[in-house]
Amino acid sequence: MLADSDTRWKWGSLTAKRLTGAAEGEEAAPDLRLDGYLLRGRATPTPRQLEEVGVRADSMREVTAIEFLNAVASGRDEEAPEAPDVIVLALVGGAVQAVLHGLARVFAGAARRPVVVTGYVGVVYEKLADGLLLRHGADVVLANSRQDAERFRAVYEGVGADASGVVEAALPFLGGEPYAPRDPYTVVFAAQPSVPEKRADRAYLLSRLIQHARRHPEREVLLKLRSKPGEHTTHIEELPYQKLVRGEEQPANFRLVYGHMGEVLDRTDLLVTVSSTAALEALHRRIPTAVLTDLGVREALGNHAFIGSGCLASWDQLDAGQSPEPDPDWVARQGVAADGAYETAFDAARERVAKLTARSRDGSLPPIQPYYTQVTAPGYLPGILARHHLGPDATPLPGAPAADRDPGPVRQAVRSAARGAYRHGVQRVAPVIRRMGEL
Repeated sequence: MLADSDTRWKWGSLTAKRLTGAAEGEEAAPDLRLDGYLLRGRATPTPRQLEEVGVRADSMREVTAIEFLNAVASGRDEEAPEAPDVIVLALVGGAVQAVLHGLARVFAGAARRPVVVTGYVGVVYEKLADGLLLRHGADVVLANSRQDAERFRAVYEGVGADASGVVEAALPFLGGEPYAPRDPYTVVFAAQPSVPEKRADRAYLLSRLIQHARRHPEREVLLKLRSKPGEHTTHIEELPYQKLVRGEEQPANFRLVYGHMGEVLDRTDLLVTVSSTAALEALHRRIPTAVLTDLGVREALGNHAFIGSGCLASWDQLDAGQSPEPDPDWVARQGVAADGAYETAFDAARERVAKLTARSRDGSLPPIQPYYTQVTAPGYLPGILARHHLGPDATPLPGAPAADRDPGPVRQAVRSAARGAYRHGVQRVAPVIRRMGEL
């Protein structure tokens, strides 16, 4: 399994477990070996972030795309002694496309090749066509809901691409006990690293959250944060709430919390967010859920994806005691399985992967054939491949980073320093330059 951030590691590792028949709280198949690879980049997760997910791999390596391709092609990697049967790509769309072309090259003419699975971490509310076509070529493109499956097939069929790889499933990290009221009543705001983007909007949400705590001293009010200072997630967070909350007078019933989202939901009576996937986790457990409208219902915020959900509400309404009632038909179409049918959500995906794996073993699995080629996208594809040091034919470019199986302490220190400098630039320097430019 190859992932490029903490959230995608969570999605990819849990998807791998689901595809082997493991249900929530159960162990995966005893003969399953999960080899984890982290794509080296700005969002490479830290050990703490990996630990928070709670899924342990049999091996773990940080690699470039080329190193990953070399490892799976050789089948002789000392940490993964057998060629994989299934590869789960938990990556941003461009990286998925690059690895697909790389896999097509390294397994060209081979008697068998791995089955490739990919998908999305959460709500798909932007770049639908772009993201989907960058994922085309995988044997299985998982859709997290019936609605997504219909949209995905429509995009593929609309451009004349094979849509048979789209399989309806669900988010792999749904689970937990059904909601029961707690004491004290606990309100949790699920923060997002890039939504909203503007400082004023983030400061407003923080202010309203603290005001809610003051208005309801009998409630516990928690700000659930995705990452600690210095860590990065899938999206860049230029203005972390930890920074914004400094200097704010905080009531005694207001706290910042980290940790596994499922564990936080165990003590949640009302989940509040702008558009976080945490809303779907809460709805799956029948926890009252509010998607904020204070900043508008807009595509840029992602909360437009919840139109029709019955969950849209403002802070004024929540302060007055309103608790949104989700629409059951909308919930059913989102794959959150509030009706308790989640245990069958991955049956179709398991069946397809099993059939494709059997075809791979008997040599009848066709080669990987992405929609984007040098014929269909000659002005787009080469740039995507080049970002991962691959040429137009997916061969390594001259000067591409060589395989680095065991980086020494000096190189590890340099990488850590470079990554820290990048994050400092994103979180501290870039906002200052942007503000200066607006003067």
